Amino acid sequence: MSKSDRLWARYWEIRDNHQGGYRMPILRHLALSGDTAAMVELSSELGRGGCVANRFSQKGLAYAAYRRGNSLGAQHLAMDAFNRNDLRGYRHWLSKAAQSGDRDSGQELRRFELRLPHSNAALIRRKRPHRPSDFL
Repeated sequence: MSKSDRLWARYWEIRDNHQGGYRMPILRHLALSGDTAAMVELSSELGRGGCVANRFSQKGLAYAAYRRGNSLGAQHLAMDAFNRNDLRGYRHWLSKAAQSGDRDSGQELRRFELRLPHSNAALIRRKRPHRPSDFL
């Protein structure tokens, strides 16, 4: 088991199994060492805001992960654009995520729904009820 795998195992033990310890320093260490999954996870842990140019903001980390080949980074940027009611940015980042190989983003881009079922969509008045197709 590599050092990175041990750190990830420790992170998930702390986060999901409520073991003692601090998880954020582990996540920061993994992100600084270039782990794109850690960059995406850390960006989702950070508060909203920042810009792509600030590498350690929510958007900057997601963008860095996307640039290193992780399609989830582009998907996170797409959802951030949707939550800011920026539908043009939403479509742009969905396209980038689909080009990077994320099938779900490709399907979402083909449907291009203006209303989504997540709770943040209610803040911009774009919430819709869940459908059975949401859970496939």
